[in-house]
Amino acid sequence: MKEILLINVSGDDKPGVTSAITAVLAQHQATILDIGQAVIHDTLALGILVSLEVNADTKAIILDEIHARTRPLAIQVRFQPVSLESYQHWVDQQGKPRHIVTLLARQINAAQIAELTDITFKHGLNIDSINRLSGRIPLDALENHSNACVEFSVRGTPEDLIALRADFMDLSARLDVDIAFQRDTVYRRNRRLVCFDMDSTLIEAEVIDELAIAAGVGEQVIAITEAAMRGELDFKQSFARRLALLKGLDESVLEGIAANLRLTEGAEKLISSLKKLGYKTAILSGGFNYFGRYLQQRLGIDYVYANELDIVDGKVTGHVVGTVVDGQRKAELLAMLAQKEGIALEQVIAVGDGANDLPMLSVAGLGIAFRAKPLVKASAQHAISTLGLDAILYLLGFRDRDKLL
Repeated sequence: MKEILLINVSGDDKPGVTSAITAVLAQHQATILDIGQAVIHDTLALGILVSLEVNADTKAIILDEIHARTRPLAIQVRFQPVSLESYQHWVDQQGKPRHIVTLLARQINAAQIAELTDITFKHGLNIDSINRLSGRIPLDALENHSNACVEFSVRGTPEDLIALRADFMDLSARLDVDIAFQRDTVYRRNRRLVCFDMDSTLIEAEVIDELAIAAGVGEQVIAITEAAMRGELDFKQSFARRLALLKGLDESVLEGIAANLRLTEGAEKLISSLKKLGYKTAILSGGFNYFGRYLQQRLGIDYVYANELDIVDGKVTGHVVGTVVDGQRKAELLAMLAQKEGIALEQVIAVGDGANDLPMLSVAGLGIAFRAKPLVKASAQHAISTLGLDAILYLLGFRDRDKLL
């Protein structure tokens, strides 16, 4: 008689546990239907689902043999019969949509996980597996810009995706975490191009504001910039107003500002890792080519598209040369680069912080609002506010132990 048996093993993690159990099963021609293992703080949890041709006598013999082989290893083994109906129900779940929920924070506590898992339950999602992607953190390093990330693989389709995202956003705001919810598809593991906004994304500054300070019109330009980034002003109009205020600025100022640009936390690690993994990278910016090319040389970025400052006789004229790179132009450039690289839009990641980044965030397979203004954060597919840019690697499924640097 064929019987389905679930074998659960727990105890101190030691070499030879899986070998000992499967050696007995092999002697009785068992078929492995499912197998999974996790180790947390050197404690093993192993599950094996098997199909066996047994009768009352042989089943007892198999169980005794497994106990005899595992007793010296000082582990606990439990056996649970599984009905054909239960097994068939498990099989029928195959092919149902899966999603990845990624929890990001400086440190993760029980309250965050309790509320996150309650939300997934409320929206009809079942957790299949939980994995820590961040490294092991010494206790004395918890407060020093540490990264913590736990990934949940969930099965099912939420009845109301908007309500689910709203619940996650509320949780993010209350408990100072970031939560990404993305469909687990082949594209998630095969992104090939990452497009970045530059100002306040790759660098911790709005360059036009720095130019304005040097020109003595800082307060006026900064006020316009902030309104534009919040989506209160049309980008092209605000850009023209700010540029006009820069008229007469000496070209020599640009070099000094470029040399003092501060990279955003995690930018260097992220770009270096992406290059090693074979990704292409691009800057799509409403800022200026001069500074984009500076970052391109510093970080090894593949493409740069930004605005070209018009300079005559060593002075800024208050205009740009050619087409202004606004939000719509960013989306067009992203699509053009995807076509040039021969990839689908689903394989593109876009990262930005301002309202003029929303068009490219919406067309990319993975659009990420990074330390963004409230309007942008609420409108984007995903948002990262608590960690640095290198947290994007977690959204791609990479672990700290992968040692990408």
